Amino acid sequence: MVSTQTRAGQADAPDSIWGRAPYPVLVADVHGAVLQRNAAAGHLLPAAEPGALLADTVPHWLQAAHCALTVPGPPDVADAAEPLRGAIGERRFEAHPTVRDDGSVAWWLVDDTDRQLAHDALTMERERTAFLAAASSALLSSLNLGRCMEVTAQLAAENLADAALTIAPGRGNRLPMVTCLRGGAPAPSTVMVDPDDIPGLSEALRGFPPVPSRWIDPAAAPAWMVPEGFGPVGSVVITPLPGHGVPAGALVLLRTSDTEAFSSEEEVFARLFAARAGAALSAARLYAEQTAISDVLMQELLPPVLHHISGVDYAGRYRPAADHERIGGDFYDVHPAAVEGEASLVSLGDVCGKGLEAAVLTGKIRNTLHALLPLADDHQRMLSLLNTALLSSHHTRFATMVLASAVRRENAVDLRVTSGGHPSPLIVRADGTVEEADTRGTLIGALPTVSATTATATLAPGESCVLYTDGITEAKGGPLGDAQFGEARLKRALAKCAGMPAEGIAEHVHMLADQWLNGRSHDDIAVVVISAPRTHHLSAVDGHTRGRYTA
Repeated sequence: MVSTQTRAGQADAPDSIWGRAPYPVLVADVHGAVLQRNAAAGHLLPAAEPGALLADTVPHWLQAAHCALTVPGPPDVADAAEPLRGAIGERRFEAHPTVRDDGSVAWWLVDDTDRQLAHDALTMERERTAFLAAASSALLSSLNLGRCMEVTAQLAAENLADAALTIAPGRGNRLPMVTCLRGGAPAPSTVMVDPDDIPGLSEALRGFPPVPSRWIDPAAAPAWMVPEGFGPVGSVVITPLPGHGVPAGALVLLRTSDTEAFSSEEEVFARLFAARAGAALSAARLYAEQTAISDVLMQELLPPVLHHISGVDYAGRYRPAADHERIGGDFYDVHPAAVEGEASLVSLGDVCGKGLEAAVLTGKIRNTLHALLPLADDHQRMLSLLNTALLSSHHTRFATMVLASAVRRENAVDLRVTSGGHPSPLIVRADGTVEEADTRGTLIGALPTVSATTATATLAPGESCVLYTDGITEAKGGPLGDAQFGEARLKRALAKCAGMPAEGIAEHVHMLADQWLNGRSHDDIAVVVISAPRTHHLSAVDGHTRGRYTA
């Protein structure tokens, strides 16, 4: 609109004032006829000669503003806060009126083109900066590679082009990609194509600088690159998605033939967006690779699933100290006998500490025990060699352990158990009596030599031997939250488990510990139950090969 008016007290001589003004000045009467103009106005509006009508010689926006000031009745638009702006030719002007005593208006025209261009550039830069910040936040909010590709395509389609494709590096000619139309949902797919057939695509996938869009023929865009219903392609931009050391893929931007082609400035901005998207995609891919590696390694550290082996029932339960972790310092294994009729070896242990560092040492112990399986009949020898292996390593942690050998003899199971600084196993008899195996020993990995005693026992059908870690007996909870579960409470609970199968006993002990804790922090918890089945098994299950048992 128009800035505050100035009312002149007398007519001004154009030669003395307006003639020397640095701006074009045009004077028109109340009827819209031009009265006077200075030389600058003559160069700007050559048709606006004295006597000519504004309606025929000046842009509509200026003629309409003059009518608003001179026609009686309408509100005085000269009181508006914002000055009147408009274009004259290729330049942009501010128009400031001076209303004279006779009702005529002198229009001062100030060239505002450069200031307005600078303002527009600043506004665009602020908008682009805000978009890049929002895009970075959206892209980094997920470490899922597929989701990150979808967000990249959707952001690009909504803000940079009419459609966008995020293409990930593939193997051979198999390229995973996500396509998104403006206003639509991202669609993942996989295409079998040769990137070398599309100018700029193979270079982008290898991380080379982008090919200028003017070098890419839109008509040559292959059908798989153009979304269904998109229409004729007007312009194409293909830019790399740079990653951390290796390319993260390529970003393809498409505009229809009805849309203005990409400018060089827009291509530069697309590369800025691609840099942020590439960093997010690279982080997501690195996370996925590390997760896959961790899962593979984790499988070697997780306790095995136990079943019926060589006529003996086994069951185990494990719970790490932190609920968000899958591994810890407690472990157990069952190694089936290599020959029918020989004893299977059961190991259960507790490494000092918890979390990943303790789990790494449990892996070392389990692998060492696996290598010592030829000595499985000599528990004392196995513990001594394991102790030597731990002392010679860089680890400063120690462990407690119990070894048990179990073999089926007719309807009973013969046991030999040896403790290395570990709580003694508990034997649950058929009548509900709970006995503590008479075995004691020193810690593993703490002293130069270890000593241990081996106890023997026979399990009648329906009887069980329970191996457990101190995470159960030392679990703090109860009504006041500070009482330990304790060995006495564990024995009373096991007395009620007489005759139960191994799976039921393990689950019951695990459930009681969980109820006692009631969500409080705790140490790693592990329990293994060895039971003599009530029924006779004619054949062994998974008992013919030596090694760690897994499901």
